[in-house]
Amino acid sequence: MAIAEAQLETWSQQGKTGQFTDTYNSIRGNLLDGSAFYPVKDIEVHLQGSYGNDTNVWADSDVDVVLCHNGAFYYDISAMSQAEQDAFKGVFSANAAYGYNEFKGDAERYINQLYNGVVAGGKALHVPVNNGRRNADILICQQFRRYYSYQSGVHGYHSGVAFYVNGSRIENFPKQHSDNCTAKHQATNQNFKRVVRIFKNMRNTMIGKGLLADKIAPSYFIEGMLSNVPNDKFVGSYQDMFVECFNWVVNADRTKLTTASQLHWLVRDGSSVCWSTASFDDFTAALKEFWES
Repeated sequence: MAIAEAQLETWSQQGKTGQFTDTYNSIRGNLLDGSAFYPVKDIEVHLQGSYGNDTNVWADSDVDVVLCHNGAFYYDISAMSQAEQDAFKGVFSANAAYGYNEFKGDAERYINQLYNGVVAGGKALHVPVNNGRRNADILICQQFRRYYSYQSGVHGYHSGVAFYVNGSRIENFPKQHSDNCTAKHQATNQNFKRVVRIFKNMRNTMIGKGLLADKIAPSYFIEGMLSNVPNDKFVGSYQDMFVECFNWVVNADRTKLTTASQLHWLVRDGSSVCWSTASFDDFTAALKEFWES
């Protein structure tokens, strides 16, 4: 028995954004203030996550803020030829005097001075709600470049961010993720983000009913999963779109699916930037059972 069209229509709508906008603007202004302990001229602040991608639903609460240091960068040159790698190393042969570790220490001290009750999480600093400000997670990171060519005067690379968790470097591409989601939304007659919200609301409802464990299906992976679905599946009623998108996903070769940035595989085991096979299977199985119940 399919979920009623009226319910899907409700779930497709974007959650409130007013208080979120105020929170982001306030935090951004503070992080870019000249009194910060780090060199503000080398700093970039932007959004990521559901609010940044306009896929937020009513249950979303945290504002995800990226605080990125562009005065130095991490890199991956493994995709280049040996000659290009040698040329690159001839130019970038020394570590930056002020790099990620120094920046992270200064940023943490400054943020703890700005706000009370800051909690260090696995990846980000959590700034708790206070006086009308929403909860916020601030990711402290450094510019990352994935090079694919390096020739005199022409440097080809994908620009992202990198940070360390328990000694392991995590590399991600939030801007490409956001840009590709927006392009997908425009190419599907403004339906892509609506369908993402439906899937997210279904996830939240299933968690509330005890049909799905929490943290099995982060929004990042739901957006990535649906970004692979052909544009012609996002037509018709919301019931039609759900069925077409779901059927395409479960029948696709999961090893060929990418994240929305198209710069990481979506489903792989043993990777901090990929969806585990078990979690992907649990989510799609729960969706099927919930839709048919």
